[in-house]
Amino acid sequence: MSSHEFYMELALKNAQSMKGQTDPNPLVGSVIVNNNAIVGIGAHLKAGEPHAEIHALRMAGEKAVGGTIYVTLEPCSHHGRTGPCAEAIVKAGIKKVVVATLDPNPLVSGNGIKILEDAGLEVIVGICEEKSREMNEVFNKYIVQKIPFVTMKAATTLDGKIAAHTSDSKWITSQEARQDVHQIRNEHRAILVGVNTVIKDNPELTTRIMNGRNPIRVILDSTLRIPLDSKVVTDQLAETWVFTSENHSHDKKRELERHGVRVFITASKERVDIREVLTLLGENGVPSLMVEGGGEVNGAFITQKLVDKLVVYIAPKLIGGKNAPTFLEGTGFDKMSEAVEFSDLNVEKIGPDFKFTGYLK
Repeated sequence: MSSHEFYMELALKNAQSMKGQTDPNPLVGSVIVNNNAIVGIGAHLKAGEPHAEIHALRMAGEKAVGGTIYVTLEPCSHHGRTGPCAEAIVKAGIKKVVVATLDPNPLVSGNGIKILEDAGLEVIVGICEEKSREMNEVFNKYIVQKIPFVTMKAATTLDGKIAAHTSDSKWITSQEARQDVHQIRNEHRAILVGVNTVIKDNPELTTRIMNGRNPIRVILDSTLRIPLDSKVVTDQLAETWVFTSENHSHDKKRELERHGVRVFITASKERVDIREVLTLLGENGVPSLMVEGGGEVNGAFITQKLVDKLVVYIAPKLIGGKNAPTFLEGTGFDKMSEAVEFSDLNVEKIGPDFKFTGYLK
């Protein structure tokens, strides 16, 4: 490992530690080195607060003069809620800037680098580039496409069941796996289920870890069948957004709104169009969505190829039963050649269970 890679790895780890609290902004870390010593380090903590480079520069103070700054993402060049980091780096007297990757936003990509180079600073781009891109997979999609990065999560038995034929599903996976799910919830801005899940399971859809962030609870409900006494309506633990069709009960909509639920009426006359849901979520500042639906909802997302990342926990159990629900239902594809494939598959053991993570090809 070169010295550039060593310091960039440190910056990446610092950025990664903030996962789940910076959206819609990216994860960014920064390290300042002078005379082979680290003199400043920083990470972006929260949208609206100083960027990683500013934290590192403040720590370094006068020791930044003549030093090298490592940044996991191209320093910003625009005036937002904070000033341009590229200009702050120039003003601090930094002589060399090492960047992992350019800003993916085509409207600004390269502008920060130009400011630095025009000021006479040496700039190196591409150190640990793939790791930086993977870390900001949510931001990279949202900033360009303006719709959320979609992660589908499921917990199944070895034979693909998500419950017994009696609908009993507690618990398929271990406590260790369920705790891991709560960590993933904490990293997503919203979580989505269908109304049938709410009716059958009455879930809270919250994050039960210390200092965790509860995601916005998104419910697909074409006719507003959601019970008014369900936890997602009454507990006030997180925002609840219900997406319905034109064929909904106006009285039920008013009741839900009285409970503080936000109701979105989509253009569909029967079933809610999930592509429209993703567009509306993006327009309302939701960069990441975790889908924890039943077989019908999961099937719709998969067949329309709207999933970016798949996380499946598989327990070493068999439940059997042709009427036991599976994690993917609906009509599915007609031919094996049409099957959705996933790449970059990673497998890890969590307690007695196995966790499969992959990306839509």
